[in-house]
Amino acid sequence: MKIIRFIFLLTALFIFGPNTPILAQETQDYTVVVMEESDIIGDDEVVTEEVVTEEIVVAESQSVKESFNNFLKSTGFANANWKTIVMLLISCVLLYLAIVRKFEPLLLLPIAFGMLLGNLPGAGVFSPELFEGGKVHWGDFANGAGLLDYLYLGVKLGIYPCLIFVGVGAMTDFGLLANPKSLMLGAAAQLGIFGTYLGATALGFAPQEAGSIAIIGGADGPTAIFLTSKLAPHLLGPIAVAAYSYMALVPVIQPPIMRALTTHKERSIKMSQLRVVSMKEKIIFPIIVTIIIALLLPAATPLVGSLMLGNLIRECGVVERLSKTVQNELMNIVTIFLGLTVGATATADTFLNLQTLMILGIGILAFGIGTAGGVLFAKFLNLFSKEKMNPLIGSAGVSAVPMAARVSQVVGQESDPGNFLLMHAMGPNVAGVIGSAVAAGILLSFLG
Repeated sequence: MKIIRFIFLLTALFIFGPNTPILAQETQDYTVVVMEESDIIGDDEVVTEEVVTEEIVVAESQSVKESFNNFLKSTGFANANWKTIVMLLISCVLLYLAIVRKFEPLLLLPIAFGMLLGNLPGAGVFSPELFEGGKVHWGDFANGAGLLDYLYLGVKLGIYPCLIFVGVGAMTDFGLLANPKSLMLGAAAQLGIFGTYLGATALGFAPQEAGSIAIIGGADGPTAIFLTSKLAPHLLGPIAVAAYSYMALVPVIQPPIMRALTTHKERSIKMSQLRVVSMKEKIIFPIIVTIIIALLLPAATPLVGSLMLGNLIRECGVVERLSKTVQNELMNIVTIFLGLTVGATATADTFLNLQTLMILGIGILAFGIGTAGGVLFAKFLNLFSKEKMNPLIGSAGVSAVPMAARVSQVVGQESDPGNFLLMHAMGPNVAGVIGSAVAAGILLSFLG
């Protein structure tokens, strides 16, 4: 305790001591005033030593009080309000979901912590005014931009989403080639995007805003960020948080919808073993897809091209070192930067309003429609197919890779523990990634 007291007194003396420049200057000025107001006899000022000492002590106490008040005013506690407290609580809830409940922690944890940093009053790590009006105010960056302001440029310029897609492609096995019908399931799951666009427009959102909100139904965070940064950058915070939050909540949102739309018999359907896809097919596929999509829908080329580049790096077999780097170091670094900056954009002013609540509500509706669209389309295909497919794999058509495919496996095993749907569900899951990127390109072509 003696050591702690000594350190405390030493710190107080260092901060508030009379030799500090501020206090010394104020003491000197006050002494001059006292001397000017004292009695003057002849040409000499008569000031007793006791009076000067007493006035110096008073000046020092007033200076200490003023310095302490200035310190209190500069703290985040003095600048906080109820909106700040609410946003900090929301970020803590997201951290809880990421750490304790393990809901997509690789995505949700940096987003939640970015939200925490962006809403700390006075921290200055993120300045929304630098990006007002959907533009980057380059001239203001030299006047005190924060750390996350510079990192956010990767989002604003569309760099991070494309790099994420390179990593996703490098980690993805295009097993959908073994069952081409998977492509149709992935396309059907995008029904939520276009259905939600119509609904958002009917609720009064501008076409560009409606398109950005609708892409949440694709359950693809990088695609949502890419499209929103182009069409409605002022909505990037709530849309990105909604997209990644719903991706993390796939195990909570999807199963009730899947059970409601299928019977126990349908959920128990066992699917035959998939054929082995040759290396030649895996190499040719990303090249052909890139050419076709780029010629048909140029706006989707950045996302689809990045995805196919990553997959070609994986499958070609001649750049193993690049493949490992893209799958690990590059993917992890970009995920951290993307999560932090996206979370920081969810400030109190942009998040706590009626519009944001509507976006969150419409987003979960879009996600549900996409899930239902994949399941129902699988049941429709079964009407014309001799070899039945388990309709649960249709829910994996939303592009939450690989969580949606795992959910199909879990729900299927509830009905039949011997049913293994994971590899079958990965086909629609990967097709959903391509489908959401194509849907984003279509929206960007029409609305951009």
